[in-house]
Amino acid sequence: MSYMQHMTIKPILIHPDPRLKKVADAVPDLSDDLRTLADDMLETMYDAPGIGLAAPQIGVLKRLIVLDCVRDEDEPHNPLIMFNPEIIQSSDELNVYEEGCLSIPDQFAEVTRPKEVRVQWLDRDGNLQERDFDGLWATCVQHEIDHLDGKLFIDYLKPLKRQMITRKMQKLKRELARS
Repeated sequence: MSYMQHMTIKPILIHPDPRLKKVADAVPDLSDDLRTLADDMLETMYDAPGIGLAAPQIGVLKRLIVLDCVRDEDEPHNPLIMFNPEIIQSSDELNVYEEGCLSIPDQFAEVTRPKEVRVQWLDRDGNLQERDFDGLWATCVQHEIDHLDGKLFIDYLKPLKRQMITRKMQKLKRELARS
């Protein structure tokens, strides 16, 4: 992938951080800076390693997500860059996946979401795209779009479990600040 040459791995915000709870702004038009940011986000996501990353997770309040749910080492990467992604249709059928988040390291919980979604977005060249997603891809794209709306996967959990995870993250942040 030639366009992935001079990329920068960005620090990922750890919950609780007020920027993770803010609604991201729409991208009015694509610039080279935004394309570079998208490339940096892919590099950051692969390095983490993760399968999705939203711009607010690196402190940029723009409606931009990247994802790649190919987990098999033998399969080629299938990165998706989405500017202004929007779910335009959801199935009534639900699916439960154990979700994690790069902003909530080493914490996982089952979250129920629509099994299939249709998403519309602008690609890195500014072309309008629309695609149906199911399985892990559907879960991932919904999870990342939630970040753009200031919502975390733990917001779907019961208050006690959410508070427990938040306390663990506060402790982790204190430990990281000391090291």
